[in-house]
Amino acid sequence: MIRSRIERRAIRREAGKLRHYLPFTAAKIYEIQQQATEHRRTEWEDLRTVLAAFGRSLVLDTEGLANGLGFDRLCDLLAINTVERETARKEGLASLADLVFTYALEDSAARRGQEWNDGPLFNACQLATANFIRECPEHLLPDPFAPGAPFGPKLPPTLSIVGK
Repeated sequence: MIRSRIERRAIRREAGKLRHYLPFTAAKIYEIQQQATEHRRTEWEDLRTVLAAFGRSLVLDTEGLANGLGFDRLCDLLAINTVERETARKEGLASLADLVFTYALEDSAARRGQEWNDGPLFNACQLATANFIRECPEHLLPDPFAPGAPFGPKLPPTLSIVGK
């Protein structure tokens, strides 16, 4: 996937070089951009399908990976730095969807200070979510800004009285 992305960028750079000579090169630029779009299209679509399926598995965690691994092992595998690990622990973030996608903590030690997250698991979850939104009937889509939803306000903790 990375190789085909690099190759597509190289083709698009060729089109960029011709922009200085517009409007005389407009047809050639269009041709090159079409070539970049079509370059390894089948491979690209197949990889996106597999990546989206993997992301769906991560978001839903149907195998119970997060519980099976435990918080610390999961954070070790995701390379979450210690400061963000402790913040996540205090906030009760323990699901793969929370750590990888909602809060984008995957490989946080290496990405410190970057605005854009390009982690592979984040990308897989992003593709799965985009596919879900695209394929799900509109009236069945959940409200992502509802209380307790990923982008909504956090629900207050459930309090209970413990007797002596």
